[in-house]
Amino acid sequence: MIRGMIIELGHFALILSLAVAIVQGTVPLIGAHKRWYGWMAVAEPAATIQFLLVAASFGALTYAFVTSDFSLQLVVANSHTDKPMIYKISGVWGNHEGSMLLWVLILALFGAMAAWFGGNLPPTLRARVLGVQSLIAVAFLLFIILTSNPFTRLEVPPFNGQDLNPLLQDPGLAFHPPFLYLGYVGLSICFSFAVAALIEGRVDAAWGRWVRPWTLLSWICLSIGIGLGSWWAYYELGWGGFWFWDPVENASFMPWLIAAALLHSAIVVEKRESLKSWTILLAIMAFGFSLIGTFIVRSGVITSVHAFANDPERGVFILGILAVFMGGALTLYAARAGALTAKGVFGVVSRESLLVMNNILLAVAALVVFVGTIWPLVAEVTLGRKLSVGPPFFNMAFTPFMVVLALLLPIGAMLPWKRAKMGRVFLQLSGAFVLSLSLAALVWAMQTGRSALGPVGLFLGAWLVSGAVVDLASRTGRGDITARLRRVMRLPRADWGKAIAHAGLGITIFGIAGLMAWEQEDIRVMNIGDTAIVDDLTIRMDDVEQVRGPNYFSTMGVFTILKDGQELYTLRPEKRVYPVAAMPTTEADIHNGFWRDVYLVIGDAQESGGFAVRTYLKPFANWIWAGSIIMALGGVFSLSDRRYRVAAGARKTAKASGAVPAE
Repeated sequence: MIRGMIIELGHFALILSLAVAIVQGTVPLIGAHKRWYGWMAVAEPAATIQFLLVAASFGALTYAFVTSDFSLQLVVANSHTDKPMIYKISGVWGNHEGSMLLWVLILALFGAMAAWFGGNLPPTLRARVLGVQSLIAVAFLLFIILTSNPFTRLEVPPFNGQDLNPLLQDPGLAFHPPFLYLGYVGLSICFSFAVAALIEGRVDAAWGRWVRPWTLLSWICLSIGIGLGSWWAYYELGWGGFWFWDPVENASFMPWLIAAALLHSAIVVEKRESLKSWTILLAIMAFGFSLIGTFIVRSGVITSVHAFANDPERGVFILGILAVFMGGALTLYAARAGALTAKGVFGVVSRESLLVMNNILLAVAALVVFVGTIWPLVAEVTLGRKLSVGPPFFNMAFTPFMVVLALLLPIGAMLPWKRAKMGRVFLQLSGAFVLSLSLAALVWAMQTGRSALGPVGLFLGAWLVSGAVVDLASRTGRGDITARLRRVMRLPRADWGKAIAHAGLGITIFGIAGLMAWEQEDIRVMNIGDTAIVDDLTIRMDDVEQVRGPNYFSTMGVFTILKDGQELYTLRPEKRVYPVAAMPTTEADIHNGFWRDVYLVIGDAQESGGFAVRTYLKPFANWIWAGSIIMALGGVFSLSDRRYRVAAGARKTAKASGAVPAE
């Protein structure tokens, strides 16, 4: 009785949140247009109430999964009583309906945060930001209620459920989607800031300060989410890769690239009041790519390991949302673009120019990923041909832009604003360049003429890391080492954040290049007692055990890894079968090392006897995710800089002008 009441209350809260969202999406916008401050004031409490209602609805759905309430159709389709608790909870968003509710929860959260922390925004701008944000919520709440209701009940509940997709029963997938959603749904608030600024017809340095923390927060969460997804793909799928250019992977990568461009462009707006039109366009397109990703994942038009295969009619609804919001925003942009005049003038050689180059490279790279992702669908619809665009295309078309970007980043970070002398910066970076080139040459000589990918990756990685170090050192002036260390520790956190993020990118680039260039693979059939020699290691198959888990059966291989006759460690890869879902999975076992991973996979039993065994030696694999973590950490450092907090920025502007800043 109580359980059923909680579910009904959750359903009611979802419907009530739609009503609140409609009020929040209309009354404050009318108030801002008429300058009715009472109507504008409705936005802040409405944003908080909307968030609390959606949170209550999400909590009720989580309760249903945790208690295995099989009166809900969604719980029956995605849960089972024998499933571990962590996967009962992650099952809430391991499906289309529940993940859309999480989507709207995060959308409402960002709207509420804008209300909570936007007290120093001009009243009209704040009302318009919260109004636009709520209009997005209205669209997606309607989508959930009309096409994807998570609270659909069954007249006759079954005794047990059908279990969650076994591929999703993994800690990586428990944390990967929430961070990913925080990232690309979080970009909605940047979109709302852009549309609100277009309605007001004014973008200035204060706007750049206000929008930058939200972009940074979204970019940090996207970085963590993409890193977790890559890590999961590496160890869970058993394919030995970390990135497959899968359409769903690309759906999160495109907003990440545009958000990175928006971050750098907002700096120019804040510092020099230039690139206003371009920055507004990036804010619109960042969320636009998030909506495109939502369409790709949920429309059923593509096939992916981790897409939601659903009725294409739902895709049409999302396509309608995309058309309305992107079409409306771009129309408003076209009408207002003439008013977004740039004030700052800068020379060809300047930090502004390098940031423009940075933006062009990131935007074109995102376009390449978009074309490669969507082209098979376009070809099938227009030409009637089934085409496949795989990693070779993406690697060839995408990589050159990243190489040029990595070359320019250390230079752009050190160039002065407005006008600069390139020779002075080159002189400062000469040591970093020589060090990077020397390391690359050393590796090239040691690998005796193999692929240039490894040395080039090492050069770019070392160039970015050493360039970040030189950038920090150059800000400490002259003097003895002790005084310079004291000054470097007192540098603004934003400067530290930039250097850390650039260094993290360098580490990731080297990790990717090193793994792809020097990976070793061995595939063979092994019986108990057999050994295989891979590089300097001996792999010995000691046993094959039949293991029963909480909701699966497993064939587990026991392998001892030896070097020079000495036993190092034991690996236990598995081949699991989940009987409820009737689906097998491969569970690789990996010995993680600083320099390389030993990656072992056991396959099916062979008719001739023995088991298929795959061994991979993956150098620098962990550097890829370490670099991602360091990039996100750099973002956190920047976000914690008081200069880039909304309140601090607004207060500073107000104090300088003697009034509340107007957009």
